[in-house]
Amino acid sequence: MARTRRAPETRTAPVDGGLAELRADPDRERAWTLLVDSAPQSHVDLADPAYLGFSYQRRLGHVVDLVAPAGRPLQVVHLGGGALTLARYTAHTRPRSTQTVIELDTALTELVRRELPWDRGWRIKVRGGDARDGLAKLPDASADLVIADAFAGARTPAHLATLEFLHEVRRVLRPDGHYAVNLTDGGPLTFARGQSATVRAAFPEAVLAAEPAVLRGKRFGNLMLWAAAQPLPLAAFGRLLATDPHQSRITHGPDLAAFTAGAPAVTDATATASPEPPDHAFD
Repeated sequence: MARTRRAPETRTAPVDGGLAELRADPDRERAWTLLVDSAPQSHVDLADPAYLGFSYQRRLGHVVDLVAPAGRPLQVVHLGGGALTLARYTAHTRPRSTQTVIELDTALTELVRRELPWDRGWRIKVRGGDARDGLAKLPDASADLVIADAFAGARTPAHLATLEFLHEVRRVLRPDGHYAVNLTDGGPLTFARGQSATVRAAFPEAVLAAEPAVLRGKRFGNLMLWAAAQPLPLAAFGRLLATDPHQSRITHGPDLAAFTAGAPAVTDATATASPEPPDHAFD
């Protein structure tokens, strides 16, 4: 018997960053996609917090799965909240985790709180404000994982893409902590190469994951950098990526050094925001 598709439904509201839209997922009864000014930001299934609908979310979810033994609670800092997809995932898969979400767009947070409420029993605290300013207020060595997924519109702000910013991330991380960042780029991948160089300057170990077409510069899309002070579980990461609907390729070691193509680490004095997506990038 054919599955009944959900009727189209869109809810809109002005937020600080533009016009927010919540679009019903036609294939999942209680799932929604959040867009801001037509750029997809998050996908949330209220009935299944473990479901990660976007490829970049799945990559970040694999990091959450691998930074500690299964089920162990984590202390996580999320820079950029959106619809809190990764915070929900962490709370569901690692009960009793303590999470801080720093989201600049307080109107967006209120929309999500109203339309896509999360479990009140989850230890998720959402703070309004700039991600870097909020990070500076956190105690030393207080987090197991920092996830950066902060965008102004569809661009990563320049001040969240620098070596000085990453020094602040390392201050907040415990010695065995992990950092993961979602970024977007295309074409010659100048921004991604600069971010790879910057992360490698701040952390001894790093890996880049993206779809092959994005890594070849054939398509604008998401890339994820994962870094730590100790060796990363690359074999396990590769196995998890192989289970995803869309193929991802990982680049590390000498290959990641070659990918940076001699790009210098980005500083506060040299930083620029990530590039504007091309027209129809999200069609």
